[in-house]
Amino acid sequence: MPSPEIILRAVLIALAVIVVLAIVLRGYVKAPPDQAYIISGLKKESKILIGRAGIRVPFLERMDRLYLGQMTVDIKTEQSVPTSDFINVNVDAVAKVRISPHADGIKLAAKNFLNKKPEEITRDLQDSLQGNMREIIGTLSLKEINTDRDSFSDQVMQKASKDMDKLGIEILSCNIQNVTDENGLIKDLGADNTSLIKKNAAIAKAQADRDIAIAQAQAERESNEARVQADTQIAQKQTELDIRRAELKILADGKKAEADAAYEIQSQEQRKSIETATVNAEIAKTQRQAELKQAEVEVQKQTLEAEIRAKADAERYRQQQEAEADLFKRQKDAEAARYEQEQKAQAEMKIAEAQKFAKEQEAEGIAAVGKAEAEAIRAKALAEAEGIDKKAEAMKKYGEAAVIEMVMQALPEIAKYVAQPLSKVDKITMYGEGNSAKLLEDIITGTSQVTEGITQSMGIDVKSLVAGMLGGRLAAGPDKTVVIQSPPQAEQPKAEDAPAPQPDEE
Repeated sequence: MPSPEIILRAVLIALAVIVVLAIVLRGYVKAPPDQAYIISGLKKESKILIGRAGIRVPFLERMDRLYLGQMTVDIKTEQSVPTSDFINVNVDAVAKVRISPHADGIKLAAKNFLNKKPEEITRDLQDSLQGNMREIIGTLSLKEINTDRDSFSDQVMQKASKDMDKLGIEILSCNIQNVTDENGLIKDLGADNTSLIKKNAAIAKAQADRDIAIAQAQAERESNEARVQADTQIAQKQTELDIRRAELKILADGKKAEADAAYEIQSQEQRKSIETATVNAEIAKTQRQAELKQAEVEVQKQTLEAEIRAKADAERYRQQQEAEADLFKRQKDAEAARYEQEQKAQAEMKIAEAQKFAKEQEAEGIAAVGKAEAEAIRAKALAEAEGIDKKAEAMKKYGEAAVIEMVMQALPEIAKYVAQPLSKVDKITMYGEGNSAKLLEDIITGTSQVTEGITQSMGIDVKSLVAGMLGGRLAAGPDKTVVIQSPPQAEQPKAEDAPAPQPDEE
């Protein structure tokens, strides 16, 4: 068994190994290529990891991140900036920047942009880049900014690089997107420059012509003075002192007059140039005012035409909508009326069909009652016939006369009971063809069934007997009669007394 010291030592070694593994697993970090991991705490110099792995001691060292990818900064002049020729312009540019991947650049950038997102970094750089671009705009003319944008962007990059280097930022590119002015001078720059060049050429030509004329006059004047001086010197030698003084006085007066004349000529030339320039300016101003008024008139004309067209379109649309609404209302009213008529017709047809069905059921019920009662009579007659079979045999002895008498006495009773159900009906309404005949057929059928029952039960052919009797009477003629004696009986209702069927009612 190992000693306690060995066990304690093994436990301590195991704990140390576990601690080391925990530190390694927890402190292992790997920086991506577009970020810099800065580990600081134990050493004086921070450890920088870019695209590689490293170890951070937990609780003793900290790790910060610095974004090294490319970033886009929008540079816009929020307010108009005057150029060197005092024209207010607005410039929109885009700069591509990044944090310098070198150690010095990372250290400088870490002081300002540590653990910041790309949009936060670009927002911090906008003010500085905008200020540099405003300074460059103030040193350039509108023409230089608009015609040579590459030079303008290079100057902005050169100016801003000094400030960006202090922050550890590299400017990769700067592109001028758009240049505008408040008065639209850039648009008219070509036309204005053409007019200005022509004007300057004309002024320069006039000034050159004036200078040439003045130089010629001055040369001529100097030539005359030389000649006068020569003549004066000759005269001085040839004349008296008084004549010389007079000539000198005349010469002095002439010089003064010439000087005054030259000054007046120069003043007139300058006044003429000023008046010409003033007239040209007034003419140009008048032309611009006329063009402006014409444009205003055209705009008012187009506006008035648009208003008139819009009102006409609105009125036409209103009339069209009213017409369509009226047409739709008439269509709906017609459809509603047609639907109401159809429903009314269907209701009347259903009422008629119901009445027809009720009458048919009533007629069938009456016929069924009559047929049932006839069957009952037939059954009663059959039952009575079975009981009086012997009576029938005895009655054969009386001959046909007795048989006929009995049948004739029974027929009114049979007809009475067959027709009795019809006496209870106030009115019979029949629909369709052949219903009256059917009702009569049912009554005759009931009577025939009774006579056939007598024939089957008693063996007496009632039809033949009646036919024979009627035939004998017809053969005997009007003078011959057949007398049938029968015992007195109560008067029976005749067939004619039975209620007759009511005529068909439509």
